Amino acid sequence: MRKSARYSTLAAAGLLAVSSLTACANDVASTASTGSGKGTKVKIMVGGLDKVIYLPAMLTQRLGYFDAEGLNVELLTEPAGVQAETALVAGQVQGTVGFYDHTLDLQTKGKAVESVVQFSRAPGEVEIVSTKAAGDITSPKDFKGKKLGITSLGSSTDFLTKYLAVKNGVKVSDFSPVAVGAGATFISALQQGSIDGGMTTDPTVATILDKKAGKVLLDMRTPEGSQKALGGPYPSSSLYMQTDWVNGHKDTVQKLVSAFVKTLKWMSTHSAAEIAAKMPADYSQGDKALYTQSIKSTLPMFTDDGVMPENGPETVEKVLKAFNTNIQNADVDLSKTYTTEFVEAAK
Repeated sequence: MRKSARYSTLAAAGLLAVSSLTACANDVASTASTGSGKGTKVKIMVGGLDKVIYLPAMLTQRLGYFDAEGLNVELLTEPAGVQAETALVAGQVQGTVGFYDHTLDLQTKGKAVESVVQFSRAPGEVEIVSTKAAGDITSPKDFKGKKLGITSLGSSTDFLTKYLAVKNGVKVSDFSPVAVGAGATFISALQQGSIDGGMTTDPTVATILDKKAGKVLLDMRTPEGSQKALGGPYPSSSLYMQTDWVNGHKDTVQKLVSAFVKTLKWMSTHSAAEIAAKMPADYSQGDKALYTQSIKSTLPMFTDDGVMPENGPETVEKVLKAFNTNIQNADVDLSKTYTTEFVEAAK
C-alpha cells in the first residue's frame, strides 16, 4: 500500500568560474555518470553533482546499482537546487536530486511534485563567516547589514538563511543575499570580501577551513545541529519527481528508489575513505585527505533506508512559513509532498 504523509552576483571573472565549474561537472555527468547504455533511460538533474550532500547520486552510479536495476541513468548537474528544480518542471529531466523543501514551494505554485526517496535528515549546510568578519558575526542576530552568500536566489541556502535571520530577530530586508554558487566562487567571494559569510556545504566547507578563510558559525551537518538551529529534523537531499510521472512510471521509480536505498545502506556500513575511493578522482581536487574529511563530516546527515524522518515535513513547513509569504498564505498538503511507497517496497 502507498503511504503518504507526503543579488548581487560576482563580476565577470566569478561568472566565468561558475561556467567553467558547471561545464566541468557536466563533462563528468555525460561520461562517467552515464550508465551502461542498456535498460530504461532516465535523466536526473542534480543541484551540484560534486557536493557531498548529493553524493548518493554519483555513488549509486559508481557502485553499479542503476545498471543492476536495469536502468540507464544519465546524471546532469546545475550549480544550485533551484535550477535543478526548473529543469524538472520544464520536463527536461525525469527527476531531480535536490532539497525536499522545493516540493512545498512548488505546491503553492500549482506544481505537484513529490520526494520518492529521502537521502537525509539534516540540511548538511554550514553557515560560515569570513575570518575578517568573525568578530562582528557571532550569531544570526548579527546578520543585519551583512552580505551573506547563497548558491542562488530561491535556493535552499536562500531559504535557510532567511529563516535563521527571521528566527533571530533580523528582517529579510535587513541583509543582502549574494548569489555566489559553491566551490571556488564561494571561497573567492569570502576571501575578497564580496560576502561577510554565507551558507555552503562540503567539500567547500573543508576547503575554507583548511585555507583558514572562514570559521563555522552554525553546523547543520548532523541531526543534532539541525535540531539546534531549526528545531527538528530537516529532510533535505532527496530524489523528487513530478507526481504525474511517478504515477505513470511506477516500475521505473521503484527501480530508482531500490538502487538509492542500496547505496544508503552501503554508505552506512563503509568508512568515509572507502566512499571517497569510489567517487570520481577529480572530486578530491588533488587532496584526497581533505575530500575524505569532508565526507566524514557530512555522513551523519544521511538516512540508511531512504525513509522520510518523523516530523521532518512539519519542520520544513515551519521553516518556510517563517518568511515565505506563498506558504504563509497557502494550505500546504504535506501528504502530497512525499511518498514512502517505494522505500517500503525496497525493504
